[in-house]
Amino acid sequence: MDPQERQAAIERILKSPSYRLAYQDLEFLADPKLRPNRMELELLKPELAFEREKINSTVVVFGSTRIVDEPEARRLLEEAEAALRADPDNPKLKRAVSRAQRLLAKSRYYDLARQFAYLVSQSCKQDGQCDYVICTGGGPGIMEAANRGAYEAGAKSIGLNIRLPLEQIPNPYITPELCFQFRYFALRKFHFLLRAKALVVFPGGFGTLDELTDALTLRQTGRMQPIPIIIFGREYWERVIDFQFLADEGVIDDEDLNLFEFAETAEEAWDKICRFHHLTALHAVPVHWENGGGIAH
Repeated sequence: MDPQERQAAIERILKSPSYRLAYQDLEFLADPKLRPNRMELELLKPELAFEREKINSTVVVFGSTRIVDEPEARRLLEEAEAALRADPDNPKLKRAVSRAQRLLAKSRYYDLARQFAYLVSQSCKQDGQCDYVICTGGGPGIMEAANRGAYEAGAKSIGLNIRLPLEQIPNPYITPELCFQFRYFALRKFHFLLRAKALVVFPGGFGTLDELTDALTLRQTGRMQPIPIIIFGREYWERVIDFQFLADEGVIDDEDLNLFEFAETAEEAWDKICRFHHLTALHAVPVHWENGGGIAH
């Protein structure tokens, strides 16, 4: 092998994927056979960050990505109404207006989630401790509202985002050092509940139902720590799930109905959590709303 061939051979070797360091070889890490390793990394990365940021416990907030604040909900309704005026006999556009009206009515839950998160974060922001830290799925809607409330209280909050076919951008109110992106729902679920001191559920769709029923099952079977599960919006949820019917049919025990409670105000929800954990030292801090819908400090 002459010097030129020798040099060319060495260059081919150095450029070969096999020569990359294993942890720097993204194609290698993406191999289906490396799934266990990827899952371990998704377990460890947030775990180490929580340890570094001294996150001791969390309050997890779930709810629809589609429930936005009132100004945005009103804007979406106006868009739907304008589209209907241009084509008044279109049944899909009529339904779009009806749905937009319902979402506008539910925009109050955005305010409630924001208020609740502010209340919890203000109450627990003592001596630099990171207990009862607000944790959400990191996306828009109710999740944004909860992260926003913590942000307005000057407290840390967590966002556990997930890679989806229609990519969702993290909301801007999450503490940057505590925002994570997951590939695996299972590991994301694990981190939601591992440090949870409470689960607070607002109106939502399939994703919210999944998280709610998952937590109820784990509590029912004793496979997780005892926590209060607080559900906002009794009227909404009792239409979505007839809990009493399940008990009457014998498929759950009557006592299983005690695994969750309903709440309609931020103060009521926080009081239930405090009573569950005997948090006599933590007092709810009143939240005052300005005329523009913001929190007055």
